[in-house]
Amino acid sequence: MNTMETNQLFDRLVEIALAEGAYKASVIEVDRVETDVRFRALCASNVCGNYGRNWMCPPDAGDIESLMAELRTYSHVLVYQTVNELEDSYDFEGMMEAGVSHNRLMCSLRMKLAAEPFSRVLHLGAGGCRMCEVCAKRTNEPCRHPDLAVASLETYGVNVSKLAEASGMKYINGQNTVTYFGAMFFNL
Repeated sequence: MNTMETNQLFDRLVEIALAEGAYKASVIEVDRVETDVRFRALCASNVCGNYGRNWMCPPDAGDIESLMAELRTYSHVLVYQTVNELEDSYDFEGMMEAGVSHNRLMCSLRMKLAAEPFSRVLHLGAGGCRMCEVCAKRTNEPCRHPDLAVASLETYGVNVSKLAEASGMKYINGQNTVTYFGAMFFNL
C-alpha cells in the first residue's frame, strides 16, 4: 500500500468512526502511545469492582509488561472518543448508560472495520469487558465469547490522558460530561 492509499485508508477509518457515533476520531502511530506499569496499581485498587472478577481485567488479562509489549507489535491505532452529557457530576446512572453506548459504538466499529485490509487488529475499550451482562469469571466458567471479549486501554497500561493529547482530543470535555475512549490497534 503506498502513502496515498494509506492516508486514504486512515481518513476512511476516521470517517467511519464519526459516522458510527464517535465524537472525535484520529489515527496515530503506535509509538505515540504512552504506557506505564503504574496503571496496573490503579486497576488493583478495584474502584470499578472488576479486578479479579472479569476475564479481560487484571489480574486475569495478563502480565502488564507483556501486554504493553504486545501493543508495540502494532504500527497504528485508531483512537475514538464519545462524550455524553450528565445531569450533574454525581450522575452515576448517566455514566453507566454512556459506557453502554460507548461499548455499542466499539462493537459497531469492529463489525464495520472487519472488511478493511488489516493483517492484525486489537480492540481496546473503556472499563472492563461488557460483552456479557455477567462475566463468566463471576460464575467460575471460562469466557463465553473469547473472540469478542475486549480489555480496557488501562489494562494494557495505556495512559489515556496522554493518548487523548497525542490524538488531538480533550481528555475532559466540560462540566457535567463523561468522556470514554476506545482504540483499535492495527497492522496493514
